[in-house]
Amino acid sequence: MLLDCSKMESGALVSSEKEGRQGASYTYWVRKITEDSAPLPVPRKLTPEDVPPCQSQSATLGSAWNRAGTWEEKSLNNWATPRIKELLISLGSIQFSFGRAEVEDVTKCVGDAFMVIVRNKKRASYTYELTLKVKGEWIIQGEKKFAGGHIDVPEFSFGELDDLQMEVRLSEARDILHQDKTRICNDLKLFLQPVREKLLQFEQELRDR
Repeated sequence: MLLDCSKMESGALVSSEKEGRQGASYTYWVRKITEDSAPLPVPRKLTPEDVPPCQSQSATLGSAWNRAGTWEEKSLNNWATPRIKELLISLGSIQFSFGRAEVEDVTKCVGDAFMVIVRNKKRASYTYELTLKVKGEWIIQGEKKFAGGHIDVPEFSFGELDDLQMEVRLSEARDILHQDKTRICNDLKLFLQPVREKLLQFEQELRDR
């Protein structure tokens, strides 16, 4: 008796497919929550311990929100204004040919100081204008005369201290002649260099912050 091989192969194939379908299994996610389901993940705020060392604040110059070190501007007025006053009052007295004078107070210190961070690099800057109250004593025609006044320093900015200027306003002194007042004003203008040196110190401290 002859057997039809094609029928046998076809039958074997059908049988194999049936067995494959019966033995196959599938895994899929069940979206419906049941009592036996695992709890859904809950969002949790990161703590400093969760941040890798390479991403810590010390690795960047910006604030915590600016870890990439992109554009950021920080005001330093709370430190800068008192520091300028402190430095200028610490000048002490300056000796002249016929007298001496000192800074009694800083009556005007108006401006802004700030730090700009761009691409994780910092750049300090400031703009200020000042008025110093000064007092001193001079020997005029053999007599000791006391005089005071104000030194106005027009607006100056970071890196421009070589061009620093000042104007002297002498308080009224009826017992001092005009020519002597002129000499006193010229003496007070000698505060320019000591004031410039103190402001240069301020610049350096600002740059180092």
